[in-house]
Amino acid sequence: MPIVDNAKDIKKWDGNAPNFDKFNVGFEKRYGLFKRKHFSKCRGKVMLIAVGTGLDLQFLPENLDITAVDFSHGMLKEASVKAAAYKGTVKLLRADAQELGIASNSFDTIVTSCTFCSVPDPVKGLMELRRVLKKDGTLLMFEHVRVANPILGLGMDIMAPLIRLVGGNINRRTGDNIRKAGLTITREQNVYLDMVKGFEAIKG
Repeated sequence: MPIVDNAKDIKKWDGNAPNFDKFNVGFEKRYGLFKRKHFSKCRGKVMLIAVGTGLDLQFLPENLDITAVDFSHGMLKEASVKAAAYKGTVKLLRADAQELGIASNSFDTIVTSCTFCSVPDPVKGLMELRRVLKKDGTLLMFEHVRVANPILGLGMDIMAPLIRLVGGNINRRTGDNIRKAGLTITREQNVYLDMVKGFEAIKG
């Protein structure tokens, strides 16, 4: 599958892979119940974008046919153990969210979990998800975003370049990006203030 030329980002996430689970224990405990409920709407053929180490597989319903994508060799290596333990089918695929190399209209459900803080060009990535989503398919997203409060938002903008060195962008306007990509948001739910959100979207 094609991999967009982003060797620097791949190296960063390869380096994060061995300790990723340890650093995210608290985050998963805090938001696990919401993610389990949110992702319970998965049906048919499912694509999980940026599977990482596979932490989110535990929150997906059993007996799904899942294609789990990541561009990081290190992350996919860590995810292989959780994929093997999943009660269903998981195919791990090395690919980039911005250029998946998969046929259009292939998936009934696409899932993202704190993914679009890291995709270099989020609108391009979301347009690619729209392309591979079936006409009656659903995009389920769990994402942290830039807050609407102007003071807090400015603080996030100032901190973003430093945090981006080790992780993702903390100031993405993901709701706007979803719409720019030609998708229609059918549900937008605040999970923590308006900083952590659940989105459901369909093809516009």
